[in-house]
Order: sequence, then C-alpha cells, then structure tokens
Amino acid sequence: MLTDNGIQFADLLKNRNGPTARWRGHPFDRACWRHDIEHRLTKPNHPWINGQVERMNRTIKDATVKRYHYDSHDQLRQHIQLFIDAYNHARRLKTLRGLTPYEYVARIWTEEPERFKIDPYHHSAGLNT
Repeated sequence: MLTDNGIQFADLLKNRNGPTARWRGHPFDRACWRHDIEHRLTKPNHPWINGQVERMNRTIKDATVKRYHYDSHDQLRQHIQLFIDAYNHARRLKTLRGLTPYEYVARIWTEEPERFKIDPYHHSAGLNT
C-alpha cells in the first residue's frame, strides 16, 4: 500500500529514526503488519503522486455522492463497490495501453507471478459472486 507521509500513516520525518519510533512502530504500520500488507511511503515533497489518488477519489465521488442520494451508509457502500467493480473490469484506460485495470493486473501476473501473493483471477466477477 502506498500512502503519503501524513501523520495518520507515519511518524513525523524527524522522529522516524528515533529509538522509540523504531521499537513501537506507527499504529498504521502495525495494522499493515498484522494483515501482511507492505506499507510504503511516497517521497516527501512529491505532490503529484498524491494527486493521482486525489483524482481517483474525485472520479468515485462524481459517480456516486454527487449524482445520487443515499438513505443509508450501506446503500453508499454497495454503490461504491458496484462502481469500483465496473471501473476495474470494464473501464479501458489510456495509461494501461487500452487495458482495464483487471486485465493489466492479470497480464502482469502471467508475466511475473512471483510478484503476487494470491492469484488475481480469484478476485474476478463470476457465477459464484
């Protein structure tokens, strides 16, 4: 998981190499370790990487809360999940040379399976989902 250097994800840069920080670790890092997730931080003062995340958040917001009214958080969660599934399996992106995000991940998996912990085909939409 790639995050920015916000205090919700990492200790302040000046405090990261102190003995206390190395011993206890940041709470977000501990949660990642418990779930076997690699946590990486963006380089400080590189806002364009964070801009990519903000752009995707805007895309999701435009497709959901700016267009529809939801009576409950569950309705919103269900609609966001439907949108993400449609985006990942149907939206062809120029940056991925015309592939959908799912097709791109599947192609990388066939070329370099050692980079993955699980088979991405296990997360595809199908008859049993």
